[in-house]
Amino acid sequence: MTEKCVQTEKIRDRYNRTAAYYDYMDKMISPALRRKALAHARGHVLEVGVGTGANLQYYPPECKVTAIDFSPGMLKRAHTKLGQAKASVELVEMDAQNMDFADNTFDTVVSTCVFCSVPDPVKGLQEVRRVCKKEGQIILLEHVRSDNPLIGKLMDILNPVSLQLVGSNINRRTLENIDLAGITPERIEDYHGKIVKLIIAKPY
Repeated sequence: MTEKCVQTEKIRDRYNRTAAYYDYMDKMISPALRRKALAHARGHVLEVGVGTGANLQYYPPECKVTAIDFSPGMLKRAHTKLGQAKASVELVEMDAQNMDFADNTFDTVVSTCVFCSVPDPVKGLQEVRRVCKKEGQIILLEHVRSDNPLIGKLMDILNPVSLQLVGSNINRRTLENIDLAGITPERIEDYHGKIVKLIIAKPY
């Protein structure tokens, strides 16, 4: 088993362990911000890293949503929220780094606070780009390393603790990773002192 596979298994185990109380931890993204981000969704939607299903109630009813997560524990919690969804939703266990979907499948690809935990974020984002239609859109609502030198350094210091406890990197340079994956941001909105970013992007 490769080092990346081992890391993926460790993070999956951590998310399985925290699934029961993850909703209490997932407060950085407010309902209003989720609603604002998901208002852009259209057509056949892929949500990468659905977690406990916090986004499901905010999808427009005309969407058809396929939502994946690599954690069975998270998916079990997401199943309990299916009744809140206005859109059609299918939940699937799948790793964002190795998706089973064909190229150019989805009109919209969504992630919220996902690429802080994917072991190989560039590979995961390349997969997002691959499965998104060329004329489609990518909606990323992610927390990133602060541009403030002091806060950024503190996030670097605390990152091993966060990674060990919940499997999340708090100092990911996600905008750089998006660029490396070949995704083109069209609009970026900053929240919470620029630590949270809403990114509306194109796959090419």
